[in-house]
Amino acid sequence: MKKFVFGGLCAAMMAISGTAMAADFVAGKDYTVVANPGKVAVPGKIEVREFFWYGCPHCFKLEPYMQAWLKQIPKDVNFLRTPAAMNKVWEQGARAYYVSEALGVRKKTHLPLFHAINDQGQQIFDQASLAKFYAGYGVPEQKFNSMFNSFPITAKIAESNKLAQQYQLTGVPAVVVNGKYVVQGEDGKVTQVINYLIEKERKGK
Repeated sequence: MKKFVFGGLCAAMMAISGTAMAADFVAGKDYTVVANPGKVAVPGKIEVREFFWYGCPHCFKLEPYMQAWLKQIPKDVNFLRTPAAMNKVWEQGARAYYVSEALGVRKKTHLPLFHAINDQGQQIFDQASLAKFYAGYGVPEQKFNSMFNSFPITAKIAESNKLAQQYQLTGVPAVVVNGKYVVQGEDGKVTQVINYLIEKERKGK
């Protein structure tokens, strides 16, 4: 029901005055312009990259809005999730995310892990607890542990940190649009600003 109400409200607001809303979004207030823009992963598509940490309550609050937005993602947009690894604790969650991605279980574990930590208060922040969590979704702990510190996963962690530094991120959630703009927040305004910046990039092509 919540998703339906949000989607309906968002659509109604856009229908009333999309132009007026867009005019309210300004650099330095609603989003930050990246000093050193990054390259997009898929040339020709507008990139939206979300940085998050499973233990972040603000990321958890933003997730329903991102999920609703993803159901209506434009065809010319490429969406990417990048787990932040900016400290040792966050890195554990980031490694787990990349392992789940490599093993093909990310889609069925992404939201449950968010809920387990933020709704149920489970302390799933280290390798051992993460291995047990994923074991509940059919991933053998030995397989999980063998991949956790592997070279491919470590390379992805290095890439995540490189991007975070390039975009000068100081925290999460943070959504980077087309390697040029950073949007931060935990409510529906975030996706409105994302849509505004996507349209801005379209017009700039």
